[in-house]
Amino acid sequence: MNTNGRDYLLDCLAAIERVHPPGVERELLVLDNASADGSADAVRERHPEARLFALERRTGKADNDSLLLREARGRYCLLLNEDSELQENAVQALLDALKADSGAAAAGAQLLTSSGEPTACAWRLPDIPWALAAAVFLQDAVAVQSTGGRVREVGWVQSSAMLVRRAAAEQVGWLDGDFFVYSDETDFCKRLRDAGWRILFAPAARAVHHDQLGTDAASMRRRIVEFHRNRDRYFRKHGLTLTRLIWKACWTWAYLARAAVAALVPGRDARRYLLHARQELFPGRGEGIRDAAEAHNRNLGNNVPARHGAR
Repeated sequence: MNTNGRDYLLDCLAAIERVHPPGVERELLVLDNASADGSADAVRERHPEARLFALERRTGKADNDSLLLREARGRYCLLLNEDSELQENAVQALLDALKADSGAAAAGAQLLTSSGEPTACAWRLPDIPWALAAAVFLQDAVAVQSTGGRVREVGWVQSSAMLVRRAAAEQVGWLDGDFFVYSDETDFCKRLRDAGWRILFAPAARAVHHDQLGTDAASMRRRIVEFHRNRDRYFRKHGLTLTRLIWKACWTWAYLARAAVAALVPGRDARRYLLHARQELFPGRGEGIRDAAEAHNRNLGNNVPARHGAR
């Protein structure tokens, strides 16, 4: 799934070709989310074998991943962001994890930074212990589950490189499009777990997840707004009222404390933590990524439909 990441997308597709396990049948689906950088044309030219879904209006990541899952014909579906680059043996390791556990619905890869360092990519589901740990700045020790060298059950995994058992995804109704981006995979994994499935972290599967996020202030603000808006939506959707209130109190305190420290340390941005604190308290405020996408679509003209057909 790609949005204005042409060069990353081409590297992603090249890695798929390079590391695909021999003897495993596959199909390649590419969804271009109304990019303006020639991504769709590049796929048509360099990967004519791909089923290309070239949208003319921006839609959310959850809806886009759901479209790909519905259209896929395989038993297993590997969701990838355009900025995810599979490493050698990654696909086979994910397949092995799901084939070895018939009760597992999804397996997430170990994500690496652009410099090759492992980064957190599997967590416990958001709960009160995680919130309390955040209040004393121990959240990583409590919440991060992408550790160890063996396949293990976790709460949820990042969908940047996640293999999904298609039948399980269909059973729970795919991903929820109300989550435009952020918390979409958290909600998906929780609903899978509630339906009796397990979620796995497969450390032998490794994928570089390049950071292509914009660094300008407006882009940062939209990401923070969208992040808190959808985490709050997650708690409300699942009726976690007490967890939501404790989470709000603990994380607001944690962000304000970080802002105070950042104000005293040269080179640190206290405003970013203050924005996090504000959005934690008032998640409905501000302009998020969904708002920016809707504004983009309005600029295209109200009469241009989203095109979901493969081309």
